[in-house]
Amino acid sequence: MKKRLLSAALALTLILSFASCADNSSKNNDSGADSQSSATDSSSSSEQTSSADSSSQISTELVGEYELSPQIDTGTILHAWCWSFNTIKANLKDIAEAGYTAVQTSPISECKVGDNGGMQLQDADGSTNNGKWYYHYQPTNYKIGNYQLGTEEEFKELCSEAKKYGIKIIVDAVVNHMTSDINAISPEVFEVTDQLFHNNGEVTNYNDRKEVTQGDLLGLKDLNTQDEKLQKYIQSYLRQCVEDGASGFRYDAAKHIELDSDPEEYASNYWNMILDNGAQFQYGEILQGGSDRINSYSEIIHVTATSYGQFIRDAIGSMNLSTASLTDYGVNGTDPGRLVTWVESHDNYCNDGTWSQLTEEDIKHGWAIIAARSGGTPLFFSRPAGSDLENQWGNNKIGEAGSDFYKSAEVAEVNKFRNHMIGLDETLSNPMDNEEVMMIERGDKGAVIVSVSSDKIELKDVKSVLADGLYKDKVSGEEFTVSGGKISGTLKPNAIVVLY
Repeated sequence: MKKRLLSAALALTLILSFASCADNSSKNNDSGADSQSSATDSSSSSEQTSSADSSSQISTELVGEYELSPQIDTGTILHAWCWSFNTIKANLKDIAEAGYTAVQTSPISECKVGDNGGMQLQDADGSTNNGKWYYHYQPTNYKIGNYQLGTEEEFKELCSEAKKYGIKIIVDAVVNHMTSDINAISPEVFEVTDQLFHNNGEVTNYNDRKEVTQGDLLGLKDLNTQDEKLQKYIQSYLRQCVEDGASGFRYDAAKHIELDSDPEEYASNYWNMILDNGAQFQYGEILQGGSDRINSYSEIIHVTATSYGQFIRDAIGSMNLSTASLTDYGVNGTDPGRLVTWVESHDNYCNDGTWSQLTEEDIKHGWAIIAARSGGTPLFFSRPAGSDLENQWGNNKIGEAGSDFYKSAEVAEVNKFRNHMIGLDETLSNPMDNEEVMMIERGDKGAVIVSVSSDKIELKDVKSVLADGLYKDKVSGEEFTVSGGKISGTLKPNAIVVLY
């Protein structure tokens, strides 16, 4: 497996883009975003135990032929980035077989038809076909369907077919702003209210909470979220998505929308209104750093653990899986059950350069860690098909399926492991104090062991909380034995072992 050490200088530059809609030609002005301080952990032990989230009642009864999690937050999410509705529908069987409980779409509302309607992900070859992924994030109307992903009828058909497999659909909702091209916005939107936008100028100081929530993000037109007519209009759009079959939402640029607990001058009831839409699962993109108020957002929606993704990428790149660095999620004490986790997101992939540091083989090791843990709801980002460390955009086509790596054996088996471990506590350890190996045990029922070592490793009488017995690795078929609280077996180089 190809490894790259992440230098300290690079780590300082990996300040996540603060807007999903960022154009490559735009500067990331969020100078305060995503402070990448080390994960805090007061214990020096190599073994850490914590409880699964108990903040709400959860079901452990798996769903359907593919035994998927009955609720989104205890399963895994496939981010089918830039896949069309029909493409997702055509791949639902594979997605279910790989153990995913939910699929997240790109934004489905009407959007700006950029650069003559081209369908490239990015203008990577200097052609005149300049269609870009980021036009998804420039709404022109809050109606379902756009030229990149498909029609509303095709969305309904996707949702209907997904339910047959027990898969739930999450919609990426862009409800903080609209396109900066005022002439592209549908005239009917201006009929909603007399003052559609804030018109306060562009955000420049990301430590200024008022500016962050009331200004234009990268020049995009910031919606007047205090306006009750606009609130009802957006709520109506979200309710239509649910009526058409959506089960959840991801809210783009969520930290740029004020809370009702913000200063009275600009606080609003926007979140209270729009979250009342009938969805089962809702989370906000809260890029950490600056004035993010992430703990306050976590009280009303799930939130993204963006710093933890950085910890994971650094750990895989440096081949150091120390539990001292990877146990804490780095979200200031937010309940792990309220987090959405990832190894990488589309923001990372498109904007901060990390796409060239970790191969898909590397990514699966990080995925095994986050998906095996009891906390967080893991999201797997589907890279473009045909992409590699020298070719970021691969086949470079919006609408087509991404890389098949989302359904690789190791990824799929860890997904299934997670589904079978709902509600069980976790115990994290570095067997034999080897920081190239991490073991995540869930209750006494199962374990995932991740090795980033290029050497074969013999586990001999390693402390374990698993019940005594003979366990067969779901990936390789290799056998591991647990007896008297000790596990023994052989880890192949760069192994991901799934036991239950």
